Amino acid sequence: MPVVLGIESSCDETAVALVATDRRIIAQRIASQDEAHRPYGGVVPEIAARAHAERIAPMIAEVMNEAEMELGDLAAIAATAGPGLIGGVMVGLVSAKALSMASDVPLIAVNHLEGHALSPRLVDEDLAFPYLLLLVSGGHCQILRCEGVGQFKRLATTIDDAVGEAFDKTAKILGLGFPGGPAVEKLAREGDPTAVPLPRPLVNSGEPHFSFAGLKSAVLRAHESGLHSTADIAASFQQAAIDCLTDRLERAIESGGNAPSLVVAGGVAANASVRAALEELSQKHSMRFVAPPPKLCTDNAAMIAWAGCERLGQNDPLDYKARPRWPLDPEAAPARGAGVKA
Repeated sequence: MPVVLGIESSCDETAVALVATDRRIIAQRIASQDEAHRPYGGVVPEIAARAHAERIAPMIAEVMNEAEMELGDLAAIAATAGPGLIGGVMVGLVSAKALSMASDVPLIAVNHLEGHALSPRLVDEDLAFPYLLLLVSGGHCQILRCEGVGQFKRLATTIDDAVGEAFDKTAKILGLGFPGGPAVEKLAREGDPTAVPLPRPLVNSGEPHFSFAGLKSAVLRAHESGLHSTADIAASFQQAAIDCLTDRLERAIESGGNAPSLVVAGGVAANASVRAALEELSQKHSMRFVAPPPKLCTDNAAMIAWAGCERLGQNDPLDYKARPRWPLDPEAAPARGAGVKA
């Protein structure tokens, strides 16, 4: 059974995994950098790149030893080549190139976003193309129609902040620390989601895209007013974000983006309240709902290895360049907004 080594280093998790084409995760390692970045309230690119450089080689050795495999046993070596923090991306990609050259095993350069987009197929063999995907993470918020490997039609994106970014900034405003998303979700369980009147940017509008900058600013004003508990603000923010996500998905479905399955992926997909709302929406439209387990929602190398499995036969050159930006649908019409995330 062909096995692919996956390497992920696009942000603040160093990750390595071995995945077989029969969907077995043979071995994997993830090293978090939360402690290193916590004093700064966010990811510091230089710290992240240095940590990747220190950890990646020992982690590769660990998974290979656990699987009792040699490099020559691999069908391919897949590495994130973008988008992401360019220093970290380069660490992982250069490591993969070195291993590829030393072992004469094909290199597969993977789009980090495609890793997320294909990750539900790693755990659900019945998930067939096409499917409607909500891709939600710290840096991206998009709705895509996934028609095949490398075949994505973008239906919506954010014109400013991504929803994961809004979660992190809300956590910072409320003094919840880093990483912010899980902290907001935990505190929201103690609050009233109707207590604080917060905006739902672009909800019910004809424009297909997302916007979260205004919601984030409203959270700041609510916190500074002193009129509400932090738990109520967290719960109200989370509900407002969910309402934005479901409204934009509803519009995408009704505008021709319908498909047999509704899929969610990316770090925010680990949020239980988000998942519950999306499952309810899928039932309303008679769509099958698919979400990877939470451990495969955040950045991990199993999804990169699986993307490599989906692309077996591809052989990228050793001079393949790392990319800080890499849209899944390069033909998509530009969205308005200076901070638009492609």
